[in-house]
Amino acid sequence: MAQAYIRLAHGLDVHSPGYIDGYGGPAEWADRSERSPQQLQEEAARLTDLVAQVTDPARRTFLEVQSRAMHTLVRMLGGERLAYSEEVRGLYDIDPERADLAELEDGLNRMDAALPGSGTLEEREERLRARVQLDPDDVLRVTTPVLDELRRRTGNTFWLPEGEDFSIGLVRNQPWGGYNWPLGNLRSRIDINVDLPVLLPSLPDLMAHEGYPGHHTEHSGKEARLVRERGWHEHSIQLINAPECVVSEGIAVNALDAVMTPAEVREWLTGDLSRVAGLDPDDVRAWLALQDARESARGVNGHAALMLHEDHAPQAQVVEFLMRYNVVSEARALKSLEFITHPSFRSYTFTYSVGGRLVRRAMQAGAPREVFARLLTEPVTPGELAR
Repeated sequence: MAQAYIRLAHGLDVHSPGYIDGYGGPAEWADRSERSPQQLQEEAARLTDLVAQVTDPARRTFLEVQSRAMHTLVRMLGGERLAYSEEVRGLYDIDPERADLAELEDGLNRMDAALPGSGTLEEREERLRARVQLDPDDVLRVTTPVLDELRRRTGNTFWLPEGEDFSIGLVRNQPWGGYNWPLGNLRSRIDINVDLPVLLPSLPDLMAHEGYPGHHTEHSGKEARLVRERGWHEHSIQLINAPECVVSEGIAVNALDAVMTPAEVREWLTGDLSRVAGLDPDDVRAWLALQDARESARGVNGHAALMLHEDHAPQAQVVEFLMRYNVVSEARALKSLEFITHPSFRSYTFTYSVGGRLVRRAMQAGAPREVFARLLTEPVTPGELAR
């Protein structure tokens, strides 16, 4: 069954490059021979039959949801045109959500009150952003103590498999700010895109998201617990357009809160990390106040994607929306537009907003650390999280 799952994933990746985010399983299962959408449809039907025979309910539920998403992608590759909302539901097992425009306007008012100085909201935001931005040459130097502390806390709070590790590097010309590439063998690679400003106040969250206890911790933990200990080889592959991404991004969005309180993060940033980076702690405090005020902007990019792909609004109107409610320049709004028009990511944006909310509510409903620990090492679907 796992071999059929992995073989189908590689067949889909041939038609939709980037569908596979990482693979660390047997090389002979990675069949990249080109098959027609009709042949892939037949493979998907055969996989459904095999999944139905899986006896472990947790394993079967995960595979049922994942294989349904594969069916959706096969239909799209075969030329079927799906409504955008149906595409999101079919690929990710969630409903796309629009932002509350009244909340966005309220957020702008709170940001206006939080930002020091005179001038427009964007002008003041850009001035403050420049004062908390790291020089690209300093990014890796400042990142090292951040990762060291997050790794220590993750190991003490949760669990890290022996031998896990990752490399980190700087890249350009990408539609995202940071990315974790699972490499298998308990390892991954983290890339930081220095085309976008790397801000000190955002660095702990970025490294928690991509590293500890976010993507790297989840991928290595599931490889150790599910693949190596239980023989569930379907977890040796990570897919982009699949329900597992909702849970994975939900974990990553809440990763920093799982190991540090907001007060601890604030003290760390305005103390040791400001000294390491050579930045004014008062500027860092001002940016943190701005981050608190912009909390309501979580759904801006998803709303923009619905405007573009479902309402068929002109791109210029979508860019204006992104500039206004993300409080960014046109150049940075165009970078967000690049993400929501990218073939692999056009519907992915909801994995952050919806996934983050689902994981946050699950943690609030139970013992937060126990819930988070389960998500790091067990297969859980978006539907299970919602329930």
